[in-house]
Amino acid sequence: MSKRLAISFVLPVLNETDSLRATVEAVFRVAREHLHEVLLVLAERSGAASLEVAEQLQGEHPESVRIHRQRLPRLGGALREAFDLATGTHVMLMASDLETDPEMIPRFIEKMHEGGCDIVAASRWIAGGGFREHGSREYGPMKYLLNWIFQGIFRRLFGTRLTDLTYGYRLYRRAVLRDIRWEELGYPFLLECLLKPLRLGASVDEVPCCWHGRTEGRSANSFWQMCQYAPVALRIRLIPRELIQGRGEGG
Repeated sequence: MSKRLAISFVLPVLNETDSLRATVEAVFRVAREHLHEVLLVLAERSGAASLEVAEQLQGEHPESVRIHRQRLPRLGGALREAFDLATGTHVMLMASDLETDPEMIPRFIEKMHEGGCDIVAASRWIAGGGFREHGSREYGPMKYLLNWIFQGIFRRLFGTRLTDLTYGYRLYRRAVLRDIRWEELGYPFLLECLLKPLRLGASVDEVPCCWHGRTEGRSANSFWQMCQYAPVALRIRLIPRELIQGRGEGG
């Protein structure tokens, strides 16, 4: 029997309801003995319906589901606070809108066991990965092209073989997230929270995963937000390593 991981599953919540419930129920089903807790992080502007579903889930699983109302703004703020709140040995970063397929969780756990790495990251750009649409919920040709270009630039800039540095579906050893000076509050935090551990020497492996277009609500990750990734990557590459370590204001 493989060694148990105590995983804190981090789910930012904005306007999800049915997909949030489906995600949490899938986590309980597939993570099994590796599930330590589920952190539902709600923004100030999260809808009443989303809060109602979150509270229902907490009522159904009072020992495992925790609700946190974030204080720092935006997605990066939610994840920064969740990293501080997590109490498991490992932290799983995923979405609550089914863009990150929860059925893939066992593959992350298996890879963590077999590789002994610090981070297992999902990749849409290796065999077995990809982009799948749900009706009109498509990734979009411009975002697809921009993502492909950015991945190539980031890979060369950081001298890594990793193929997907921006997809927010990852399993971390919680220890590698400690004592890092986080700066980003928006979607570029998904890049920051991989590149900074990487610069500090964290070992990272990949598993193929498909991005699934969300089935409800609207994504807040616009084309223009993606354009902010490049200067963030450049800054992380150029700053001295000693300035990456240590906690900045607001965690």
